[in-house]
Amino acid sequence: MKIKHLSLRGAFHAALFAAVACGSPALAQKGKPLFPDQPGMVSYTFRNSLSKNTAATLDTIKALKITDMEFSSLFGKTAAELRKLLDERGIKCSSFGVGYDDALNKTQEVGNNAKALGANFVRVAWVPHKGPFTLEMAEKTVADFNKIGKQLKDEFGLTFCYHNHGYEFEKHGDGTLMDYIIQKTDPKYVSFELDMLWTFFPGQDPAALISKYPDRFKLMHMKDLKKGITGNMSGGTPVENDVALGTGQIDIPAVLKAARKAGLKHYYIEDESPSYATQVPQSIAYLKSLKY
Repeated sequence: MKIKHLSLRGAFHAALFAAVACGSPALAQKGKPLFPDQPGMVSYTFRNSLSKNTAATLDTIKALKITDMEFSSLFGKTAAELRKLLDERGIKCSSFGVGYDDALNKTQEVGNNAKALGANFVRVAWVPHKGPFTLEMAEKTVADFNKIGKQLKDEFGLTFCYHNHGYEFEKHGDGTLMDYIIQKTDPKYVSFELDMLWTFFPGQDPAALISKYPDRFKLMHMKDLKKGITGNMSGGTPVENDVALGTGQIDIPAVLKAARKAGLKHYYIEDESPSYATQVPQSIAYLKSLKY
């Protein structure tokens, strides 16, 4: 296990060196950095290795100079145990992702775990549903989110966020059901995490959505969609369609400019691809290369 981990860390270092050495067209740009900070990371990117050896994988993440993470699982540990591993490496869990049912029916437990991890945000990324997302589903979602968000804010001082996943962009009135959810939820208790890919995939403009609701988005998942892939509103696509930032279809600089202007708090790389060991360093190098 340790030997495998060292190989994984070596692969990351080699990929990062190659990404920086090879550069990109953006490296020739002049001006101030568009993304001067080190990006955060979603634990789901490293889901397999974190499940096998959490401590060693966190060492790999630390070696990438990642100090901000969003966790979508406790990986078989208590929140306190995971927090200890993070503290030892100078890594902070700023957001804690949970399932819809747990957020609704185990809100107290979720709040306690989030606080133990040191998180400021609790995130849900999927509304259980069958078939196309409907107005009736959206109405229930709004009521549940307001309830969850109020309890988390009042009892724990936590901000509840919903992460869009594509299916919410069914047409409704002059907009979409995503517009409906944003407009009908209470901004005191419900905020949002924009996923670049899952906004673009159903045919929407991520930058425009942020600009339309600049006060509602607090977090972001940074990911890119493989060129040539046509999206839909299913909320799903093969993980191989996640590609390194700047190599896919999404206008990453435009999204980041809108996000910076809106004041988003945390930016996490999420790469679900089996090629994450080479793609994550590429994405980090790409972000560093961007200029205004």
